[in-house]
Amino acid sequence: MAHIIVVGNEKGGAGKSTVSMHVATALARMGHKVGTLDLDLRQRTLARYFENRATFMRRHEVDLPSPEFHELPEVDRATLPAGENIYDRRLSVAVAALEKSCDFILIDCPGSHTRLSQVAHSLADTLITPMNDSYIDFDLLAHVDGDTNKIIGPSVYSEMVWNARQLRSQAGLKPVDWVVVRNRLGAQQMHNKKKIGDALDDLARRIGFRVAPGFGERVIFRELFPRGLTLLDLRDIGVKGQMNISNVAARQELRDLIKALDLPGVEVDF
Repeated sequence: MAHIIVVGNEKGGAGKSTVSMHVATALARMGHKVGTLDLDLRQRTLARYFENRATFMRRHEVDLPSPEFHELPEVDRATLPAGENIYDRRLSVAVAALEKSCDFILIDCPGSHTRLSQVAHSLADTLITPMNDSYIDFDLLAHVDGDTNKIIGPSVYSEMVWNARQLRSQAGLKPVDWVVVRNRLGAQQMHNKKKIGDALDDLARRIGFRVAPGFGERVIFRELFPRGLTLLDLRDIGVKGQMNISNVAARQELRDLIKALDLPGVEVDF
């Protein structure tokens, strides 16, 4: 069966779609068959990414290794058994269709709590939770005492992940591998950065996730979106000697992230 990767948290602006696009494209470039779904039915950032990519390839007559993107299928409510949620059915049908041909299915969740996101988390073999390196984002995982910086207890998102884990256990599925990714890390070893790192390590031991380095705050990620490109596409479109130090560092960040995810059958070769 396909290995399901879910990229989610309940806060916008943490880089979920950027992580989703780069992870999915990296896997496709390494020869894996990858299917993708965007569960943010309103903003559709990942869907727009793939639309921009298709437009770029058509205009420039290039063929870039790409994951398959699928919209959630429409479902006739009249076909639903009593009590079944229509969003559950739409997601189930989409995943079932991709499982037939894909090695990996990557699901990008919205930055809010929705029924679709909740169900997707229960399907995750690997859960990637990007967070900005601040206590505002840390509050999504756990509440912290403002005077002592000690963790008081898990927050709403951690509780939702715990519930998803319980559902997987009841269904006889293997435990989810939860990876919290620290995004937009500053280059300097600031005091606040160390405090958040220490708090994450403490929380990781308590509620069971791994911590991985993500992407620094780099202009390149924002610049690539309108063309639907990733860092790994730059050489294919003629950007070779022009690769600056920041872009090379960002490529290394992506390589480190893929290694840290430790996905089955994946040997990082870029």
